[in-house]
Amino acid sequence: MSALSDTLVMLLLPLTLDFMQQALWMGLLVGTVCAVLSCLVVLKGWSLVGDAASHAVVPGIVLAWLMGIPMVIGALVSALSCLVGAGLIERHCRIRSDAVLGIAFTGFLALGMVLVAAVPSDVHFMHILLGNLLGIEGSTRFQLMVTGIVVLGTLMLKFSDLRLYCFDPQQASVMGVDTHRLQFLLTVLLTLATVMALQAVGVVLVIAMLVTPGSTAFLLTRRLAPMMAVAAVSTWLSVLAGIMISFYMDVETGAVIVLVQALLFLLSFLFAPGRGVVFQRMRVHRAIQSDREALRD
Repeated sequence: MSALSDTLVMLLLPLTLDFMQQALWMGLLVGTVCAVLSCLVVLKGWSLVGDAASHAVVPGIVLAWLMGIPMVIGALVSALSCLVGAGLIERHCRIRSDAVLGIAFTGFLALGMVLVAAVPSDVHFMHILLGNLLGIEGSTRFQLMVTGIVVLGTLMLKFSDLRLYCFDPQQASVMGVDTHRLQFLLTVLLTLATVMALQAVGVVLVIAMLVTPGSTAFLLTRRLAPMMAVAAVSTWLSVLAGIMISFYMDVETGAVIVLVQALLFLLSFLFAPGRGVVFQRMRVHRAIQSDREALRD
């Protein structure tokens, strides 16, 4: 028993370090926001929109640094410009929405890469691509907390309307709900969550934070509120495990967090009650056995 307790103390020792505690709290905050919003993203089929927002923020971040304004403002304006612009193009041409989004966000990402290479700076813009959860500065932590409160508070206030809009937009329109305004609101919230997740996992992996938790929860529950709770818990486990593993193995924290999320999704895909592959095959096997017994009788 003593050996087990000593091992547990040694494993949790990194959490006594100040920067590890800050990384854990920021990871839990960012993960909660992304997890809750990912449920709406999965239900609406907006995975590509999240991907577009995550790539479109790069030029805005660089331009914000040049102008001396908070990077979150530049990222928000850049991502919204990409998404709104893609929507306007889609309305006036016959090209499919996924193709328009693909063109828009790759163009914004290319512009961002050009600006990163062209602008001489002592700022490590590579953190935009890979994230830097263990090195988030105090001012950035404050911005993340404010952004997280705004996103979660808005989701709570508009929960009923957003739930109806995601499950049945036609019914929402019939009931007098302004679906266009809700669509824009959801786009803004998704963009804010994307900007938050950039600090943790970077552009390369941010889409996983906005899709994987919701997909995992979708396999485990059928109601939106429990789905959000399950998504949040799975993200908390991923953040804790990712931070600890990355500390001991000296690898990128964001990549490990996303890898753990993918593992949890795989486990849900295989073993989710009623929807998992294993349970479905067991059900089929029982049905076959029942038919065989009925034929024998």
